[in-house]
Amino acid sequence: MKKEALIVKTTSLPQSRIALELEIPSETCKSCINETINSISRSAKIPGFRLGKIPKQVLIQRIGIAQLHASALEKIIDKSWNEALKIKSIEPLSEPELVDGFESLLKNFSPEKSLKVTLHTDVAPELKLKKSKGLKVEISTNKFDPKSIDEALEKSRNQFATIVPVNNRPAKLGDIAVISFKGKYKDSQKEIDGGSSESMDLELEKNKMIPGFVEGIVGMKIEDTKTLNLKFPEDYSHEESKGKDAIFEVHLKDLKEKELPELNDDFAKQSGNKESLKELKVDIEKQLKDNFEKTQKDIKIEALMDALSNELDAEIPKSMIDLEVRNNIEQTAQRFAQQGLDVKSTFTPELVKSLAESTRPQAEKNVQRNLALKALSEKENITVEQEAIDTKMKEYGDAISKSSKQIDIQKLKDIVRNDLLKEKLINWLEENSEVKEKTTKTKKTPQTGKKVGKTNIAEKTSKKAQNKKEKK
Repeated sequence: MKKEALIVKTTSLPQSRIALELEIPSETCKSCINETINSISRSAKIPGFRLGKIPKQVLIQRIGIAQLHASALEKIIDKSWNEALKIKSIEPLSEPELVDGFESLLKNFSPEKSLKVTLHTDVAPELKLKKSKGLKVEISTNKFDPKSIDEALEKSRNQFATIVPVNNRPAKLGDIAVISFKGKYKDSQKEIDGGSSESMDLELEKNKMIPGFVEGIVGMKIEDTKTLNLKFPEDYSHEESKGKDAIFEVHLKDLKEKELPELNDDFAKQSGNKESLKELKVDIEKQLKDNFEKTQKDIKIEALMDALSNELDAEIPKSMIDLEVRNNIEQTAQRFAQQGLDVKSTFTPELVKSLAESTRPQAEKNVQRNLALKALSEKENITVEQEAIDTKMKEYGDAISKSSKQIDIQKLKDIVRNDLLKEKLINWLEENSEVKEKTTKTKKTPQTGKKVGKTNIAEKTSKKAQNKKEKK
């Protein structure tokens, strides 16, 4: 007798989803029920019977027909799903979604009849670029501001400052105030969550706290206590506090100030291992300019990527964005772990949900860009030669051999291939697009205080500076 075959019908759905309507023959249903009985029989323990020797009817009576059908139904769906994927050559992006629900299916299930099941899943979207060559973008660029060199030097001076006590004058901007404070909402008199501290070092700089807090401390003397009537901003991060009036009782326990080192050759040797202040300035200028040029290049690449993404015609499945969101959260958790923080206690379900919501827009943008690059690669037949991958892998040779961790070489090769391909695609975009630059004047250049090379000039410190104690 000829074995009945699984019947599979597919229907395309919006957002790059596909419906698979399966008609599963009763023969498959009966086979899976017998497999389920045999599997349970091998581990079930019933008094009076040896392990694996329990009669079929006794076992069914013991576990119940409903439970047996439920276990078998899971096996039937899983087996038929995998078979259907092979028949239709489908590579799903997500787990199958049972349309009618498991309980409804179980209620009407009979192994004597064929079983009809509808499953939905996401599949890779069809990619099409409306246009790839001749993209036109306009970007705003800045001129390098020489003042940023002095700003970097000042930041470095602050990093090497000596903290000295103050006891002969009131607090002023720039001081470090040691305070205790307690805050409550004006209307309800309820204490503000996280709005109190027994001792906190606060640099008296504007915008450090909510409006009026720092300004209220300015003018206070050590041991003074002051009541500050303030208002939380409407866009404050803490939902409960937004726009609310608050009362803070502040006690100034101690006061300190920074004693900055002189800008001379000795400072150059201490902060940057340079022989003279002139040499230090030249080094800072070079690093800031390198960083500035990289920033300008990044601005251009961002604009080109946005322009290319706008040309992409594709329905992006939700599962691709969900995966990107999950990867972002996992990377954030890894960074926390590397900093020594307890990830399990920090990443509560509420925080994970909040992170997922806040990172979703950027995740959607990332997925759109990656798909646009993939579409460009396919349309213009841009690939990476194996020789380029092998050359790059040789650069990692020493690091791989010295690493104490097991490295997945194939995974590393895939990463290298993707990085090289992305670089090649971006270069192609630059060569085949029209970029119009519009110079804008800004009060403060964006590169100030950013990472320069491998270190931040403003934060660059020596062990000597880090271990410097307060003068008594």
